[in-house]
Amino acid sequence: MLIGVDPLLRGSLLARLDEMGHGDMLVIADANFPARRLGPPVIDLPGATAIEAIRAIATVFPIDPDEPISLMSAPAGPPDIHAELVRATGRTGAVRAEAITRFEFYERAQESVLIVATGELRPYGNVILRKGVVTDGENQ
Repeated sequence: MLIGVDPLLRGSLLARLDEMGHGDMLVIADANFPARRLGPPVIDLPGATAIEAIRAIATVFPIDPDEPISLMSAPAGPPDIHAELVRATGRTGAVRAEAITRFEFYERAQESVLIVATGELRPYGNVILRKGVVTDGENQ
C-alpha cells in the first residue's frame, strides 16, 4: 500500500499508466467488453465500476484537454452512464466528448496502450482517454 494513492491503483496498473506517453490511449471497459480479443495488455479491476476506476485513475493520469473523450455510442441514444463517465474524469467544465460506433470504438481500442477491464455491468460503460502532459506544478 502507498500513502495518498487510491487502493484500486495497484502496482502493475500504476506502472503501465506511468509508462504511457503523451497521446497514448487508455481504455476503461465494462464487464462485457471483449478486452482480451483486441490485443493490448489488459489489467483487471473486477471489483470496481467504470466510474470508480476513472475516478481513481484520474488522480494520477493527466487527461489530454485537447482530445475528446471517446464513448461507445448506443443505438437508442446516449445512456445515462455516459454523463457519469465524463463527470468521473473531473473535467466537466471544458471537456469534449464524442460518441463513436461500437466497431469504431473496437478499432481505437486495438491501438490503445492499455485496457482496464472493470466489473461495470451497465451497457456502454466504456471510455477511451488520451494521456496529456504533466506540467511543472503538477509533479509535486
